[in-house]
Amino acid sequence: MSSTENTEPKAPEAEVKPLASSSVFSMFGGGAKKEKKEEDEDRGDISGSAKAQREAAAAAKGDDDDQVPESEDVNFEPVHRLTEKVETVTHEESEEQIFTMRCKMFRFFQETREWKERGTGPLRLLKHKENGKTRLVMRRDKTLKVCANHYITPDMKIAAMSTSDRAWLWSVAADVSEGEPEAITVSVRLANAENAQLFKDAWLKAQKENEALFGKEENEEDEEAAKAEEEPKAEEEKKEEPAATS
Repeated sequence: MSSTENTEPKAPEAEVKPLASSSVFSMFGGGAKKEKKEEDEDRGDISGSAKAQREAAAAAKGDDDDQVPESEDVNFEPVHRLTEKVETVTHEESEEQIFTMRCKMFRFFQETREWKERGTGPLRLLKHKENGKTRLVMRRDKTLKVCANHYITPDMKIAAMSTSDRAWLWSVAADVSEGEPEAITVSVRLANAENAQLFKDAWLKAQKENEALFGKEENEEDEEAAKAEEEPKAEEEKKEEPAATS
């Protein structure tokens, strides 16, 4: 039997129609732009995309704009000139500080029988450079408002608070912190018992020095008062002497 080649019938090849030319798409804005985009992408594979290049160029330009050359001749004139220097007067210019310590001060109100806080700040003992007298001055923090201003006179007595070992109290006959002399009772509370003892020692030392000075002043005042009383009597005696001799 002869071998025969089995061949399948081939389907007729489909007729390939040519694609529309680029000129047709260009009429509707299609083909040319696509080709340009592909060219940009191909160029971007080598040297970066056009967008990246534009951003880099803009950034470089911005850096150049920020670099403003410095000028050595810049000078700003004040709008208003102060012609006079204002000096702050504390009325402590003629005194020297011999003691200072931070504490909290309270004042006792007899009407309500209670203690009220008067202020917190540095308490100082100031000694006058001429007459040698020492006074106690305390100012509040920040505002610097005076909350105590009086001499430590010989008749004052300092006593410990029964509720604390770091607090003292005393009565003042003439405190002028509010402007007018006023009789008040105050107390101070310090950081610890050691500071409280240091304050008491300085207080008593100032009182002892003031006692001698105040005593000397009283004696001088008594002498002046006695002289003032003797002068009119001496004048009267002189007037009576001529009348007696006549």
